[in-house]
Amino acid sequence: MSAKPRRAAIYLRISQDRENTRLGVDRHREDAEALITARGWTPAGVYEDNDISGVGKQKRPAFERLLTDIERGLINVVVAQEWPRLERNRADGVRIIEAAQRHEILLTFAKGSDIDCTTAAGRLSADLFSAIARNEIEVKAERQSRAQRQRAEQGRPPKGVRPLGYTLKGEVIPHEARAVEAIYQAFTAGASLRAIAAALSGKSGPDIPNVPPLPRHSRTLALERNEKRAADGRPPRPVPEDRAWAPSTVLGILRNPRYAGYSTYSPPTVQPDGGKRRSWRATILRSDSGEPVCSQWDSLVPEATWWAVQDRLDDPNRVTNRVGTDRRHLGSGLYLCGWQDPDTGKVCGKPVRAHSMRYRCEGHVMRLREHIDTYVVETIRARLARPDLKNIVPAPDHPRLRAISDEITMHRGRIARAQADYDDEIIEGRDLKRIRDKAEVSIAALDAERTRLSTGTGPHSVLDADDPVAAFDDADLATTRSVIRALCTVHIHSHPRGRKGFDSSTVTITPRARALD
Repeated sequence: MSAKPRRAAIYLRISQDRENTRLGVDRHREDAEALITARGWTPAGVYEDNDISGVGKQKRPAFERLLTDIERGLINVVVAQEWPRLERNRADGVRIIEAAQRHEILLTFAKGSDIDCTTAAGRLSADLFSAIARNEIEVKAERQSRAQRQRAEQGRPPKGVRPLGYTLKGEVIPHEARAVEAIYQAFTAGASLRAIAAALSGKSGPDIPNVPPLPRHSRTLALERNEKRAADGRPPRPVPEDRAWAPSTVLGILRNPRYAGYSTYSPPTVQPDGGKRRSWRATILRSDSGEPVCSQWDSLVPEATWWAVQDRLDDPNRVTNRVGTDRRHLGSGLYLCGWQDPDTGKVCGKPVRAHSMRYRCEGHVMRLREHIDTYVVETIRARLARPDLKNIVPAPDHPRLRAISDEITMHRGRIARAQADYDDEIIEGRDLKRIRDKAEVSIAALDAERTRLSTGTGPHSVLDADDPVAAFDDADLATTRSVIRALCTVHIHSHPRGRKGFDSSTVTITPRARALD
């Protein structure tokens, strides 16, 4: 009596098949089927993971089903094109070898020989094939990484998915470029990520009218790919629906150094927890002298604006997008409490908050919003009407700004390291407080200097206008606030008891860079 035929499963994997032509997997399946027929085995199904790379952490659903069916005793033989098609990484290699050993599975390859993992020689062969496959992957990765770095050193645009505003060759797409500029302008003026995403989605409120609605970038890319497929005579692929923009997408645009004209290179950085993250600042490629490498493509935003945006995003005191950072009132978070301690003479200086119809600093100040806002706006309008306005506020490309950003990052790093040392019980609480207080004083001074030097594109849309007063009157709330912040600081004091009407002496408006002189 003849032995029962072996049940042979076919495993197929191609690393890249973006157009879903299936040419590779079809060739491999034909080779495997021919082998099964020649050996007289019984077909036991096809397990296909098409368009899944040999690197990264993407799951292989068919591979997982293959292992499950081996454990269930449904398979006696696994047929693949070659060992690298079957093993994608060391962990998967160990899993398939151990499963084959436990269940006496024969591993065989259309472009290779059989491996019997039930014997020591077979397991050794599998380990050797595994080591060779991993080496090929690592050599290929090194070669690709070096090519990417070379492109970056030459200032050429990186390969891959094109960013909003540019073609793959680095050419500017005008209508998208205007959207990128508007995104930076809105964020610099004080709009939140959530509000900008809403504006891009066509749900813009009156606060950020300059951000144009756009189809979601993933949809635009899918449509462009289908246009190319149609030109090549191939059928279209599914296009995602035009859903609302996500705040995380806006964050990626604001973080991308390419918009400032920097050449970028980002090898993955392995973190202690095993994950891979990147810092957008760290992706900027620098020369041997430490200077950023400039790109061959045109920048869409000034360097100083990009760095100012990074500082705002990095500020640990920034309200997160989960809560929102949009302001509904002119002075909320902008005006400062002018209450003075009668014993020490120290001014409170905390930002006031809107409370019903008033601005309040709890325990110190409670004032009607309308009175304060009217006085501040009229003071700013008077200053904007003066002929020497353009000589007061510097342009947002001052060479000192990048150094300020680096110094702020350095001080925040000191705070973070001190906090880590405190958590590890290396230093005591008083040491942490001393380091933090000293660093925060330096950060505050640097931030004040940066505010004087760079006001971003929001206020400049008013300050550089032919009629600054009219532009100020027509500006959205975020831009109005940014103009006030650029020109002055406002301290609110308590109103004298028993005195009726508004007293302008209870509001101190201090000019920046002689802005209100």
